[in-house]
Amino acid sequence: MNTLIQISDCHIDDNPKSMGVDTHSNLKKIIDKITTVNFDTLLISGDLAHNGTPGSYQTLKEILSPLQNNIVVMPGNHDNAENLSQLFGKNLAPNFSLGDWEIITTDSVQIAQTSGFLTQNTLLNLDLSLKNTKAKYNVVVLHHPPVPMQSNWDDTLSLKNCDEFFSVIDKYPKIKAILWGHAHQATDFKRGKLKLISCPSTALQFDNEKRIGFNHYKLYDNGNLEFDTQWL
Repeated sequence: MNTLIQISDCHIDDNPKSMGVDTHSNLKKIIDKITTVNFDTLLISGDLAHNGTPGSYQTLKEILSPLQNNIVVMPGNHDNAENLSQLFGKNLAPNFSLGDWEIITTDSVQIAQTSGFLTQNTLLNLDLSLKNTKAKYNVVVLHHPPVPMQSNWDDTLSLKNCDEFFSVIDKYPKIKAILWGHAHQATDFKRGKLKLISCPSTALQFDNEKRIGFNHYKLYDNGNLEFDTQWL
């Protein structure tokens, strides 16, 4: 068995206060909790920063320092790709392996847009990654929700071309789960046997949930995937 932790939507800025909360303090609390949990890799699924400044990524790196290694990051719509790459270049990875599993990330961010979109080239690369993977099982991660959130979340701010996304996903039964952030909400759905899992924000939630949290996944050698949302 291998373990994966997903955090999302940290919204770290030069000023500790973003969106009415102290995102620096909240993330520190999450990291303190994670240091007590056994895991193989920590994945941050976008919106690491609120305004994408170099200083915000430096602050984020300092907050994450107790974890040291095995951190993978991917951009969200609030991130600045150049500044993110400068501070976290070695942590940006399109895919990574955990035992018999390969986790494949795909970039759904549109420049200067809140909603997500997967370009034809991005879809092609996703298709090729899934076709060529040697892993027994796969998990696909993107920043934007690919399904309606069934809440007060504005679904127009989610992935715009969900049908094209699932036309690729549905070809590969080795995919056991789709993970995302962006909606600041912990919810899970199913599409046949496929698990669809939304990660809460370390900053604040957009539904009625007042806590902050993260998702902890167990990836078993037989292809089973279990997870729980840990709240603070």
